[in-house]
Amino acid sequence: MGYEDVKADTKETMRNVDNKAKETWRKADGNESLSDKVANAGDDVRDTLGNAGDEMRRGAEDAREEVDRERTGRPA
Repeated sequence: MGYEDVKADTKETMRNVDNKAKETWRKADGNESLSDKVANAGDDVRDTLGNAGDEMRRGAEDAREEVDRERTGRPA
């Protein structure tokens, strides 16, 4: 696990913590309105896309490293 993996995992954890805090704050008044539900759904979508982008970045980095190894003849 390299630096980028740790960074992506940390960002994902922070997104989840932030999302839970927002949901809790929105429910603090005792009910969850439609606008609260829409805001929570928007947060979930944004976080999911952010996590997907991090995963794509990891995959691209792994592929680049593999190509570099093949080109230079270095073992994994």
